[in-house]
Amino acid sequence: MRNTFNEQLEQLNVELIKMGALCEEAISAATKAYLEADRELGQRACQLEQEIDHKERDIEGQCMKLLLRQQPVARDLRSVSAAMRMISDMERIGDQASDIAEIARDIQSNQLASQVPMEEMARQAISMVTDSVDAFVRGDLALAHSVIVQDDILDHLFLQVREELIGLIASGKNGSVCLDMLMIAKYFERIGDHACNIAQWVEYAITGQYEDD
Repeated sequence: MRNTFNEQLEQLNVELIKMGALCEEAISAATKAYLEADRELGQRACQLEQEIDHKERDIEGQCMKLLLRQQPVARDLRSVSAAMRMISDMERIGDQASDIAEIARDIQSNQLASQVPMEEMARQAISMVTDSVDAFVRGDLALAHSVIVQDDILDHLFLQVREELIGLIASGKNGSVCLDMLMIAKYFERIGDHACNIAQWVEYAITGQYEDD
C-alpha cells in the first residue's frame, strides 16, 4: 500500500513539474509577444492557458484519488492538500500570461518597450514560478523561502516601471500604450504573488504551518 502511494505521489510531482513548465512557457511567449509584437506567440500563450486549465483538472483528479483511496496521514496529507492549492495558483498564472498576450495584441508597435525594465520583470516572475514548483518537488524549505524574498525584487521592479511610465505620460508620450504597459507590469507583479502563494503552500507541506502575508 505504501509503495503504491509513493509511486502515485511521485507521478503527482511529475505532473506538477509539467504544469509549472507550461506556466513558464506561457509567460515567456506572452513576454515575447509584447516585446516583439509577435501575434503568433500571443496566440501560443493563449493556447498554453487552455493546456494549463486541462492540466489543473487532471492533477486535481489525481489528488482526489490519493485522498480517497490511499488515505494519507500527516505530512503526506499536507503534501497532497498543498498540491491542490498550488495548481489553483498555477491556473491563475496561466490566465495572467494570456491576459498579457491579449493586451500585447492590441499594441501595434511598441517603441517604448526598451525604456522600462519589463523584460527584467518577466525573467524575475518566471524564476519565481520555477523555484516555487522545484521547492515542492524537492521538499526544499530554503528554496521556498527564497521565492518569498524574491517577491520584494519584483515589487520594486513594478514600482520602477510604474514611475517610468508615469514620467513618459507626463512628457507627452503615447498615453494609451503606457497604460497598456502598466497593466502588463501589474500582471507580472500578480504572477509573482501567485508564485509566493505556491511557496507558502510548500512551507505548509513541509512544516505544517501556513503563514499568509
